[in-house]
Amino acid sequence: MRRADFRGLNLRALWRGLLWGDGGVGDRIVPPTGFTAHLTLFSAGAMAFLAVFALALALATGRLADRWSNQLAQSVTVRVSAPAGEQEARTQSVLQILRTTPGVGQPQLLPDDEVAKLLAPWFGPDMPVDALPVPALIDLPIAGDEFDAEGLRLRLEAEAPGAVLDDHTQWRRPLVSAAKRLRVLGILSLLLIAATSGAMIVLAAKAALAANGQVIRVLRLIGARDLTIATAFVRRFTNRAALGAGAGTVLGMGAVALLPDMQAAGGFLTGLGFQGWDWLLPLLIPVIAAAVGFFATRWAALKMLGSIR
Repeated sequence: MRRADFRGLNLRALWRGLLWGDGGVGDRIVPPTGFTAHLTLFSAGAMAFLAVFALALALATGRLADRWSNQLAQSVTVRVSAPAGEQEARTQSVLQILRTTPGVGQPQLLPDDEVAKLLAPWFGPDMPVDALPVPALIDLPIAGDEFDAEGLRLRLEAEAPGAVLDDHTQWRRPLVSAAKRLRVLGILSLLLIAATSGAMIVLAAKAALAANGQVIRVLRLIGARDLTIATAFVRRFTNRAALGAGAGTVLGMGAVALLPDMQAAGGFLTGLGFQGWDWLLPLLIPVIAAAVGFFATRWAALKMLGSIR
C-alpha cells in the first residue's frame, strides 16, 4: 500500500476506537452524519411510526372480534309471525314457551318504537310499524350453558308455528371472521415493517462500508479482524436504529392518543387504539428496531467486508 494512503490517519486512535468505541475516533470509522446516518434515522423512525398503527390495528381488531362474538352469543332473537287477529295470542304463547326453556333469562318483547329503530336504515324513520305486518321480535338472553338452540328451534316449530329462532350465526360468523383477518393483516404488517427496516439498514450499512474502503484496508494492515471492524459499524447503526425508532414510536403513540374514542364517534374505526396495559406494548418497538439493526448491520458488514480487498 502506498504511504499516501496513511496520510491523516491516526492508526493507534483508530485501533482504540474499534476496541473501546471512543466517540470521536469512532466517527472516523463510521461517520456520524451524512447520507447513511440520515437514511437510517429516517427509515427507523418512519417504520416505527407505522408499526405503532399496525400494532393498534391488530389489538383493536382482536378486541372487536371478541366483543362481537361475546355480545352476539349472549342473546338470541325469536320472530313471531301470524295473521293479524292471532298475532297477540301467538306471541304470548311463544313467551310462555321461552320462560320455561332451560338456560335462558327473562324474554322481552320489543316495543314498536324499538322495532322501528331497527328497520329505520331500510325503511326510513317515519315507517308506521303498527300499520304493517311486521313480526313481533322477542329478545331472549342466554343465562347458562344448558341452553340448547336447536332443541328450542324444534320445540317452536312444533308448538308455535310461525315462530323462528335466530341465533345470529349466519351474520355473526362473517363479522368475527373479518375482524380476525384484519388482526392477521395487522400482524403481517408488523413483520413487513420489520423486514423493510432491516433492508434499509442493510443498504445504509453497505453504503457506509463502501465509502470507507480505504480506512478498512488500513485497519486490516494494523491487525484488525473483519469481526472487529464490523463491530464498529454494528454499534453505530444499532444506536441509530434505536434512536430513530424511539422518536417514531413517541410520535405514533401521540397520534393514536389523538384519535376519537368509541363514545365520541361510535363507528368501527373509533376502536383503533390502545387500552390499559396495551400502551406499554409500543415501547417494545425501539427494542425490536435495535435488534433488527444489530443483526442486519452485522450480516451486511461481514458480507461486505468479505468483498473489500
